[in-house]
Amino acid sequence: MSEKNTEIYTPNRKREIIKNVLIIFLIIMLILTFCSNTIMNKSLAEITTETATSGKLTERIRGSGLVESNQSYDVKIDGNKIIDTIMIKTGQEVKKDDVLFTIGSEENKELETAEESLIALELEYQKALLVAPEDYSAENQAISNARDDLNAVIAKRDNAIANKGTSQQALYNYNSNKNELAKKSKILDKLQSTIIAIDSDSYSGAAVEYTGNLVYLHDEYIKAESEYNSAYQLYTAMLTGMPSEMPPDENIDNNISENTDNTENNENNDISENARIAENISENEETDNSEYIPEPVQYNDSYDIEELKADMEYKEEIRNNALNEYNNTKYSIRNNLMNQLYSVESEIDNLNVQITNYESSQTTGGSSMSVEDYDEEIRQKQQALETLIAELNKSKSENDIANKTNMLEIDAKKKEVDKMKEKIEKLKSESEITEIKSKYNGIVSAINIKVGEETVPDMPLAVIDIADEGYTLELTVDAEKAKKIKKGIEAEVVNNWNGDITAILTDIKNDTKAGSKNRVLTFSVTGDVSTGTMIDLSIPCGSGNYDTIVPKSAVYKDSKGSFVLVVNSKSSPLGNRYFADRVDVEVLASDEISSAVQGGITSGNYIITTASKPVSPKDQVRMKDN
Repeated sequence: MSEKNTEIYTPNRKREIIKNVLIIFLIIMLILTFCSNTIMNKSLAEITTETATSGKLTERIRGSGLVESNQSYDVKIDGNKIIDTIMIKTGQEVKKDDVLFTIGSEENKELETAEESLIALELEYQKALLVAPEDYSAENQAISNARDDLNAVIAKRDNAIANKGTSQQALYNYNSNKNELAKKSKILDKLQSTIIAIDSDSYSGAAVEYTGNLVYLHDEYIKAESEYNSAYQLYTAMLTGMPSEMPPDENIDNNISENTDNTENNENNDISENARIAENISENEETDNSEYIPEPVQYNDSYDIEELKADMEYKEEIRNNALNEYNNTKYSIRNNLMNQLYSVESEIDNLNVQITNYESSQTTGGSSMSVEDYDEEIRQKQQALETLIAELNKSKSENDIANKTNMLEIDAKKKEVDKMKEKIEKLKSESEITEIKSKYNGIVSAINIKVGEETVPDMPLAVIDIADEGYTLELTVDAEKAKKIKKGIEAEVVNNWNGDITAILTDIKNDTKAGSKNRVLTFSVTGDVSTGTMIDLSIPCGSGNYDTIVPKSAVYKDSKGSFVLVVNSKSSPLGNRYFADRVDVEVLASDEISSAVQGGITSGNYIITTASKPVSPKDQVRMKDN
């Protein structure tokens, strides 16, 4: 080879070659690095995030249930009748007195037997009313004598004590006793006048601080009695065809005084004591004995006898309830006042004795007995007095129980008489009945008979849901959720298309199913609903402010508990890389969209809500491009 064709590699040339090779290598590596990062990103799960926030959240419970009527009315008729026409159909709304069925009539053969039974029942009832009043005059006299003996010894003992004390202290006690006697005397006058007012059922002279609501109850009873008498007269006039205008029935009006007499017979106070109380009342004190006189009843042919009868029975029940409440309150207040009266009298007697002893001690000498001797005698007489009082109270208690038992028997016999009278009236009118009418407003929920079929006593011909009584819905929920709600809240009716349905929570009770730990929520439902309507409810459990609120769909649960996946970033030469990290949380409250949590996250953390494929903790992910 010639010298011209020989290339000479100098050191500088070699370094240039090596430099170019390194540059090419780095370029190739850089290209490979960018490509591999792009390929890897394409293989990562693409995620969507939302930022954890803070604020207010209202938790809700959802559920569905069937609406049920609060009260249903069974349409029945006595006797065996043939249904001629059915005027209603299931689901139909009916009003009070609407004709439901038309029936055939036939002769009732039970009337004569029922009238004979009524005579026997009324005789038993009248016999039960013949009860002699209790007499405690002997026991009261014995107690009065024992109290006088005790007071006499107390007076002697007090006189002995007074003689041992200084005249200044004795005078002070004397003046104090006189002041106290004046106070007690005023109280005694009020008690006496109030007791006499109660006994006479006239409260003009009564002390208002002792009568409580007795005056109001008495007025309510008089009013109820008057209304019942008017209803009874109108019904009787309609039934018997009496003249169109009648004066009030004197026999019925006298029920007021008869009830008052029965009240006085049941009082466990002695006659002599009441007489003594009456003598202390000023002769000039006026007593209001006036009674409420109802207006004459006007007869009107347009009245329906069944309506009048129902009105009479309703007002009779109100009258009886008012009388019972008035008598019970009257007995209780009077017994309490009598106990106070006895106590005040005893205190007055004691004060009088002490005052007399002091006045006597100013002119007479003392007794030879010591104070200790008097104390022992007082103790013995006190025991004797307490024994007599205890025996009297025991007798009164036993007699009171017997009287109450007798009153229960009288009430039972009265109910039997009233029931038989009602039966007789039904039997009399049975042959005239050609229509069966509704007693209430409501919705027909069932019809149990067909045209041509025969009725059976006590068999419901139809069932009517009483609209005025409202509807209820029951919903079973988890016990823990039930702790977050209270009675009285209004639930949102989700399928309330017309906007007129409301549901108010009225009761929370245990689920009666065996082994169940759930709670049953009862709602009062109003609006355009009927039995069997299915409604969906959303129940608010209360609102609260929370530090961390995340999307409900971002909260997961496994064997370790609840958790969320948050996004954390790490820097690299090629930019930030994103990784999913698990954060355990406790769910405090939830609604349909969000959950309030507490744990290792705070407001501002990025929470993974969706991903293009499953994501596990520590997985690298890529953010979805906005």
